[in-house]
Amino acid sequence: MSLVNVGGPVMIGPSSSHTLGALRIGRFGNYFLGKTPDKAEFFLHQSFGQTYMGHGTDRALLAGVMGFGDADRAVKDALGIALSRGLVYSFHQEDLGEVHPNTVKMLLYDGADSQEIWASSIGAGMIRIIKINGVECDLSGAYPTLILVNKDIPGALNMILEKIDANVANLYLRRINKLLAKALTIVELDSDLSLRSLLEIKSLPVILEAYYVKSLSDVAQDRVGGLL
Repeated sequence: MSLVNVGGPVMIGPSSSHTLGALRIGRFGNYFLGKTPDKAEFFLHQSFGQTYMGHGTDRALLAGVMGFGDADRAVKDALGIALSRGLVYSFHQEDLGEVHPNTVKMLLYDGADSQEIWASSIGAGMIRIIKINGVECDLSGAYPTLILVNKDIPGALNMILEKIDANVANLYLRRINKLLAKALTIVELDSDLSLRSLLEIKSLPVILEAYYVKSLSDVAQDRVGGLL
């Protein structure tokens, strides 16, 4: 049993599930885009949807997509801060099917482009990313993660793996468009990629889009009272 199990995580907010977990889910989206989105839509399932205002889930999700740290005191003011920065947002209650009661579907917009992320808060601040742009996965946010849209052609996966200079923990792969020969590859890693490896992967002729999400555990270094 860890100290987190005994005393709880260091956080802002009333609930590790509804506030801290939501914050980390939002921050995964921020890391995925590499920036604060221009617009964010949140579709809240069951418990998340029923209690999101009382438990601060709305503020936590917004704070997360703006890159706030776990113990950032500005989390409580996230609604106003988002408005002041021009971040358009909305919250909706929606039945997302057979998923954890604390699940949210996020649509994050960067101009005309959008990313869809499904994630669940499973307790004590722990989260699971369960779907990215239609591809089912099971990511904890504890590992550096490489997310690629690549050409769906023979040898593409081998080309990608040859450039990764870290041990692969988990791998998810799915064709997303047969006609356009596009696939989505998600790779969880035991350690960070080097910059050289990341640039080499991005320059591969089979890569159409590339995103690198650092470990959410990195937030232990965040400063309290400010943004990442």
